[in-house]
Amino acid sequence: MKIKNHEKMLLLAAALVVVLLVGDKLVATPLSRVWTARAKTIADLTRSLNDGSVLLSRERDVRERWSGMASNALPANVSMGESIVLKAVDRWVRESKISFTSIKPQWKQNAEDYMTLECRVDAFGGMEALTRFLYEMETDPLAIKVEDMEITARDTAGQQLSLGVRFTGLMLTPDKK
Repeated sequence: MKIKNHEKMLLLAAALVVVLLVGDKLVATPLSRVWTARAKTIADLTRSLNDGSVLLSRERDVRERWSGMASNALPANVSMGESIVLKAVDRWVRESKISFTSIKPQWKQNAEDYMTLECRVDAFGGMEALTRFLYEMETDPLAIKVEDMEITARDTAGQQLSLGVRFTGLMLTPDKK
C-alpha cells in the first residue's frame, strides 16, 4: 500500500513538473518577451515625445535659423554657386593673410531638394593668421559648415602651421512641380 501511494506521489510530482515546464515555455516566457518589448516601445515613445516637446519649444529659433540658411544658401546655378564659394575663400584668405595652397571643390547630390559643394582648402601661416581665417569662415553669412579640419606644425618651433579644412556649402534646389 505504501508503494502505491509513493508511486502516485511521484506520478503527481512528474505531472506537476511537466505542467510547470509547459507553462513556462508556452505562457511565462512569451509573456515576458511581450512585456519587455512593450516596455521598450513605451520608453522609445516617451523619448520621442520628449524630443518633440523640446523641438516645439525651440520652433521659433529653428525656423529663424532655417530661414537664415535658406536665404544665404548658394544659388541654384552650380557654376554661380561655385564662383560665390571661391570668391568667399579668396576674401577669407585676404582678410587673414594666410598663404593659400589649394582648394578642391566637388559637388554632391545629397537628396532631391538640396546639393552640397564640398571643398577642401589647404593653407599655411602662423597661429594668428589661421585663427583669423577660421573666424572669417565661421562668421561669413554664406551657408557653409566646417566638416573637419587639421592643423599641423611645419617647423620644429611650431611657428609655421599647415591648415587643412573641409567644409560644405548648401545649395537648395527648387521644387520641380
